[in-house]
Amino acid sequence: MTTIYKICTATEWREAERAGVYRGSAVDLKDGFIHFSTAEQAAETAAKWFAGQRDLVLVAIDGEALGDCLKWEPSRGGALFPHLYSELPLKAVERVDALPLDETGRHIFPRFYC
Repeated sequence: MTTIYKICTATEWREAERAGVYRGSAVDLKDGFIHFSTAEQAAETAAKWFAGQRDLVLVAIDGEALGDCLKWEPSRGGALFPHLYSELPLKAVERVDALPLDETGRHIFPRFYC
């Protein structure tokens, strides 16, 4: 199983739970796909795109459950990032964890993630 990660606001995630599907953030909707990161990429993604933001969650997703709609495409520095060209079905979600800030303003990833 390949686990991929989505960082989003807790508010966005609560809306996904109400809707039964995650349609993506404003950036995702603009780009036409949902941005994800691998375990190796998520901390850099948090620092680059979500620096200092509170009330975030880290959503772990079974990438294989997404089928052919999941594409691995070059992005930051040429690294391959997972992009989903559909809505995210909540049945593919493995877990959702808070992504709080430490005293320096960096996000604290859950213990399982390390």
